Amino acid sequence: MKLFISVDMEGITGLPDHTYVESSKHNYERARRIMTEETNHVIEAALENGCTEVLVNDSHSKMNNILIDCLHPDAVLITGGVKPMSMVQHLDGSYAGAVFLGYHARAGQPGVMSHSMSFGVRNFFINDKPVGELGFNAYVAGYYRVPVLMVAGDDCAAREAEQLLPSVTTAAVKETISRSSVKSLTPAASGRLLRNKVREAMSRAGSAEPLIPPERPVLRIEFTNFGQAEWANLIPGTELEEGTTIVTYKAKNIIDAYRAMIVMTELASRTSFC
Repeated sequence: MKLFISVDMEGITGLPDHTYVESSKHNYERARRIMTEETNHVIEAALENGCTEVLVNDSHSKMNNILIDCLHPDAVLITGGVKPMSMVQHLDGSYAGAVFLGYHARAGQPGVMSHSMSFGVRNFFINDKPVGELGFNAYVAGYYRVPVLMVAGDDCAAREAEQLLPSVTTAAVKETISRSSVKSLTPAASGRLLRNKVREAMSRAGSAEPLIPPERPVLRIEFTNFGQAEWANLIPGTELEEGTTIVTYKAKNIIDAYRAMIVMTELASRTSFC
Protein backbone atom coordinates (compact mmCIF):
# COMPACT_ATOMS: atom_id res chain seq x y z
CA MET A 1 0.00 0.00 0.00
CA LYS A 2 1.42 3.37 -1.06
CA LEU A 3 0.77 6.56 0.90
CA PHE A 4 1.27 10.15 -0.29
CA ILE A 5 1.99 12.78 2.39
CA SER A 6 1.83 16.50 1.57
CA VAL A 7 3.44 18.54 4.36
CA ASP A 8 2.72 22.23 4.79
CA MET A 9 4.11 24.27 7.68
CA GLU A 10 1.55 26.70 9.09
CA GLY A 11 -0.42 23.88 10.71
CA ILE A 12 2.54 22.21 12.42
CA THR A 13 2.48 21.88 16.20
CA GLY A 14 3.38 24.99 18.18
CA LEU A 15 3.87 27.35 15.23
CA PRO A 16 1.82 30.55 15.80
CA ASP A 17 3.15 33.17 13.38
CA HIS A 18 5.31 34.11 10.41
CA THR A 19 8.57 34.06 12.38
CA TYR A 20 8.37 30.26 12.26
CA VAL A 21 7.49 29.77 8.60
CA GLU A 22 9.68 32.33 6.81
CA SER A 23 13.24 31.16 6.19
CA SER A 24 14.74 34.56 7.06
CA LYS A 25 13.17 34.71 10.54
CA HIS A 26 14.72 33.69 13.83
CA ASN A 27 12.30 30.85 14.70
CA TYR A 28 12.46 29.10 11.33
CA GLU A 29 15.17 26.52 12.09
CA ARG A 30 13.30 25.42 15.23
CA ALA A 31 10.15 25.06 13.14
CA ARG A 32 11.94 22.93 10.52
CA ARG A 33 12.95 20.45 13.20
CA ILE A 34 9.43 20.22 14.58
CA MET A 35 8.04 19.85 11.04
CA THR A 36 10.44 16.99 10.30
CA GLU A 37 9.72 15.24 13.60
CA GLU A 38 5.98 15.55 13.02
CA THR A 39 6.37 14.05 9.55
CA ASN A 40 8.31 11.15 11.04
CA HIS A 41 5.48 10.36 13.45
CA VAL A 42 3.09 10.03 10.52
CA ILE A 43 5.53 7.96 8.45
CA GLU A 44 6.29 5.54 11.28
CA ALA A 45 2.62 5.06 12.15
CA ALA A 46 1.74 4.50 8.49
CA LEU A 47 4.46 1.87 8.07
CA GLU A 48 3.27 0.15 11.27
CA ASN A 49 -0.29 0.01 9.94
CA GLY A 50 -0.09 -1.48 6.48
CA CYS A 51 1.84 0.94 4.30
CA THR A 52 4.73 -0.40 2.27
CA GLU A 53 5.79 2.83 0.54
CA VAL A 54 5.60 6.44 1.71
CA LEU A 55 6.28 9.48 -0.48
CA VAL A 56 6.62 12.83 1.31
CA ASN A 57 6.16 16.06 -0.65
CA ASP A 58 7.49 19.18 1.08
CA SER A 59 4.70 21.66 0.35
CA HIS A 60 5.57 24.92 2.09
CA SER A 61 6.94 28.09 0.46
CA LYS A 62 10.13 27.17 -1.44
CA MET A 63 9.35 23.55 -0.54
CA ASN A 64 12.79 22.78 0.88
CA ASN A 65 12.02 22.88 4.61
CA ILE A 66 12.08 19.24 5.76
CA LEU A 67 15.48 18.10 7.03
CA ILE A 68 16.20 15.07 4.85
CA ASP A 69 19.07 13.91 7.05
CA CYS A 70 16.60 13.61 9.94
CA LEU A 71 13.74 12.08 7.94
CA HIS A 72 12.64 8.47 8.42
CA PRO A 73 14.98 6.36 6.27
CA ASP A 74 12.17 4.35 4.68
CA ALA A 75 10.44 7.40 3.20
CA VAL A 76 11.21 9.18 -0.07
CA LEU A 77 11.20 12.99 -0.13
CA ILE A 78 10.30 15.45 -2.90
CA THR A 79 11.95 18.77 -2.05
CA GLY A 80 12.53 22.11 -3.73
CA GLY A 81 10.89 23.94 -6.60
CA VAL A 82 9.80 24.57 -9.24
CA LYS A 83 7.20 21.77 -9.13
CA PRO A 84 4.55 21.68 -11.89
CA MET A 85 1.98 20.35 -9.40
CA SER A 86 3.28 22.13 -6.33
CA MET A 87 1.76 20.67 -3.14
CA VAL A 88 0.55 17.50 -4.88
CA GLN A 89 3.60 16.79 -7.04
CA HIS A 90 3.79 13.09 -8.08
CA LEU A 91 0.37 12.22 -6.65
CA ASP A 92 -1.30 9.74 -9.00
CA GLY A 93 -3.62 6.75 -9.04
CA SER A 94 -1.00 4.34 -7.69
CA TYR A 95 -1.53 5.67 -4.16
CA ALA A 96 -4.10 4.11 -1.83
CA GLY A 97 -4.49 7.33 0.12
CA ALA A 98 -3.14 10.77 0.96
CA VAL A 99 -2.37 12.57 4.20
CA PHE A 100 -2.29 16.36 4.43
CA LEU A 101 -0.05 17.33 7.35
CA GLY A 102 0.58 20.81 8.77
CA TYR A 103 -2.37 22.31 6.86
CA HIS A 104 -4.22 25.55 7.59
CA ALA A 105 -7.60 27.13 6.87
CA ARG A 106 -8.36 28.93 3.62
CA ALA A 107 -8.05 32.66 3.00
CA GLY A 108 -10.53 34.93 4.73
CA GLN A 109 -11.41 32.35 7.38
CA PRO A 110 -10.42 32.06 11.05
CA GLY A 111 -7.31 30.01 11.64
CA VAL A 112 -3.61 30.26 12.33
CA MET A 113 -1.90 32.02 9.40
CA SER A 114 -4.94 31.25 7.22
CA HIS A 115 -4.44 31.91 3.50
CA SER A 116 -4.75 30.29 0.07
CA MET A 117 -1.36 29.78 -1.63
CA SER A 118 -0.39 33.46 -1.34
CA PHE A 119 -1.54 36.49 0.59
CA GLY A 120 -2.64 38.06 -2.69
CA VAL A 121 -5.60 35.66 -2.90
CA ARG A 122 -8.93 36.38 -1.26
CA ASN A 123 -10.73 33.33 -2.64
CA PHE A 124 -10.42 30.32 -4.91
CA PHE A 125 -13.63 29.04 -6.46
CA ILE A 126 -14.20 25.80 -8.36
CA ASN A 127 -17.57 26.12 -10.09
CA ASP A 128 -18.46 28.81 -7.53
CA LYS A 129 -17.58 26.53 -4.58
CA PRO A 130 -14.99 28.23 -2.34
CA VAL A 131 -11.93 26.10 -1.63
CA GLY A 132 -8.52 26.61 -0.12
CA GLU A 133 -5.30 24.70 -0.56
CA LEU A 134 -6.83 21.77 1.30
CA GLY A 135 -9.86 21.57 -0.97
CA PHE A 136 -7.97 22.16 -4.21
CA ASN A 137 -5.42 19.48 -3.32
CA ALA A 138 -8.20 17.08 -2.34
CA TYR A 139 -9.83 17.61 -5.74
CA VAL A 140 -6.54 16.68 -7.45
CA ALA A 141 -6.35 13.54 -5.34
CA GLY A 142 -9.97 12.80 -6.26
CA TYR A 143 -9.16 13.15 -9.96
CA TYR A 144 -6.94 10.08 -9.48
CA ARG A 145 -9.57 8.44 -7.24
CA VAL A 146 -7.26 8.77 -4.23
CA PRO A 147 -9.04 9.52 -0.93
CA VAL A 148 -7.61 11.96 1.61
CA LEU A 149 -7.38 9.72 4.66
CA MET A 150 -6.21 12.27 7.22
CA VAL A 151 -5.76 16.02 7.63
CA ALA A 152 -3.68 17.44 10.49
CA GLY A 153 -3.28 21.08 11.43
CA ASP A 154 -5.03 23.64 13.59
CA ASP A 155 -8.65 23.27 14.72
CA CYS A 156 -9.95 25.48 11.89
CA ALA A 157 -8.20 23.38 9.24
CA ALA A 158 -9.68 20.26 10.84
CA ARG A 159 -13.20 21.70 10.67
CA GLU A 160 -12.70 22.75 7.05
CA ALA A 161 -11.59 19.22 6.20
CA GLU A 162 -14.55 17.64 7.98
CA GLN A 163 -17.02 19.85 6.11
CA LEU A 164 -15.44 19.03 2.76
CA LEU A 165 -14.47 15.38 3.27
CA PRO A 166 -17.06 13.51 5.36
CA SER A 167 -14.99 10.33 5.74
CA VAL A 168 -11.69 12.02 6.65
CA THR A 169 -9.86 11.56 9.96
CA THR A 170 -8.61 14.83 11.44
CA ALA A 171 -5.96 15.67 14.01
CA ALA A 172 -6.07 19.15 15.54
CA VAL A 173 -2.65 19.73 17.10
CA LYS A 174 -3.36 23.32 18.13
CA GLU A 175 -6.33 25.55 18.86
CA THR A 176 -6.69 28.95 17.24
CA ILE A 177 -6.75 31.97 19.54
CA SER A 178 -6.15 34.47 16.76
CA ARG A 179 -4.49 34.38 13.36
CA SER A 180 -1.11 34.64 15.08
CA SER A 181 -1.56 32.93 18.44
CA VAL A 182 -2.41 29.37 19.44
CA LYS A 183 -3.06 27.03 22.34
CA SER A 184 -0.89 24.10 21.28
CA LEU A 185 -0.05 20.57 22.26
CA THR A 186 3.62 19.92 22.93
CA PRO A 187 5.48 18.06 20.17
CA ALA A 188 5.51 14.90 22.30
CA ALA A 189 1.76 14.99 22.88
CA SER A 190 1.15 15.89 19.25
CA GLY A 191 3.23 12.89 18.19
CA ARG A 192 1.03 10.56 20.22
CA LEU A 193 -2.10 12.12 18.75
CA LEU A 194 -0.83 11.86 15.19
CA ARG A 195 0.17 8.22 15.59
CA ASN A 196 -3.27 7.35 16.98
CA LYS A 197 -5.04 9.26 14.23
CA VAL A 198 -2.95 7.62 11.49
CA ARG A 199 -3.85 4.23 12.95
CA GLU A 200 -7.53 5.23 12.88
CA ALA A 201 -7.28 6.58 9.33
CA MET A 202 -5.56 3.45 8.05
CA SER A 203 -8.21 1.24 9.59
CA ARG A 204 -10.88 3.16 7.64
CA ALA A 205 -8.95 3.40 4.39
CA GLY A 206 -11.13 0.84 2.63
CA SER A 207 -14.29 2.91 3.13
CA ALA A 208 -12.83 6.40 2.53
CA GLU A 209 -14.28 8.22 -0.46
CA PRO A 210 -12.26 10.53 -2.73
CA LEU A 211 -13.47 14.05 -3.46
CA ILE A 212 -14.36 13.81 -7.15
CA PRO A 213 -13.85 17.10 -9.02
CA PRO A 214 -16.17 18.43 -11.73
CA GLU A 215 -15.21 17.26 -15.22
CA ARG A 216 -14.72 20.69 -16.82
CA PRO A 217 -14.24 23.02 -13.86
CA VAL A 218 -14.38 26.78 -13.96
CA LEU A 219 -11.61 28.26 -11.83
CA ARG A 220 -12.21 31.73 -10.41
CA ILE A 221 -9.56 33.50 -8.34
CA GLU A 222 -10.39 36.66 -6.43
CA PHE A 223 -7.26 38.70 -5.83
CA THR A 224 -6.59 41.32 -3.18
CA ASN A 225 -5.92 44.19 -5.57
CA PHE A 226 -6.47 44.99 -9.22
CA GLY A 227 -2.79 44.87 -10.15
CA GLN A 228 -2.62 41.21 -9.13
CA ALA A 229 -5.68 40.45 -11.24
CA GLU A 230 -4.09 42.25 -14.21
CA TRP A 231 -0.98 40.09 -13.98
CA ALA A 232 -3.01 36.87 -13.71
CA ASN A 233 -5.14 37.90 -16.66
CA LEU A 234 -2.06 37.82 -18.91
CA ILE A 235 -2.54 34.05 -19.21
CA PRO A 236 -4.28 33.15 -22.51
CA GLY A 237 -7.79 31.87 -21.97
CA THR A 238 -8.45 33.87 -18.81
CA GLU A 239 -11.07 36.58 -18.34
CA LEU A 240 -11.09 39.44 -15.85
CA GLU A 241 -14.61 39.92 -14.55
CA GLU A 242 -15.62 43.55 -15.02
CA GLY A 243 -15.73 45.62 -11.84
CA THR A 244 -13.97 42.96 -9.77
CA THR A 245 -10.54 41.51 -9.05
CA ILE A 246 -11.74 38.03 -10.12
CA VAL A 247 -9.96 36.20 -12.93
CA THR A 248 -11.79 33.26 -14.53
CA TYR A 249 -10.35 30.28 -16.36
CA LYS A 250 -12.40 27.51 -18.02
CA ALA A 251 -10.28 24.41 -17.50
CA LYS A 252 -10.14 21.10 -19.35
CA ASN A 253 -9.97 19.24 -16.03
CA ILE A 254 -8.89 19.84 -12.44
CA ILE A 255 -5.21 19.27 -13.31
CA ASP A 256 -5.42 22.01 -15.91
CA ALA A 257 -7.16 24.25 -13.37
CA TYR A 258 -4.50 23.55 -10.73
CA ARG A 259 -1.62 24.36 -13.03
CA ALA A 260 -3.37 27.55 -14.13
CA MET A 261 -3.81 28.49 -10.46
CA ILE A 262 -0.07 28.04 -9.85
CA VAL A 263 0.84 30.31 -12.76
CA MET A 264 -1.82 32.91 -11.91
CA THR A 265 -0.72 33.22 -8.29
CA GLU A 266 2.96 33.37 -9.27
CA LEU A 267 2.29 36.15 -11.77
CA ALA A 268 0.14 38.02 -9.27
CA SER A 269 2.99 37.98 -6.76
CA ARG A 270 4.94 40.30 -9.06
CA THR A 271 2.61 43.16 -8.12
CA SER A 272 4.16 45.80 -5.86
CA PHE A 273 2.21 47.47 -3.09
CA CYS A 274 2.21 50.86 -4.81
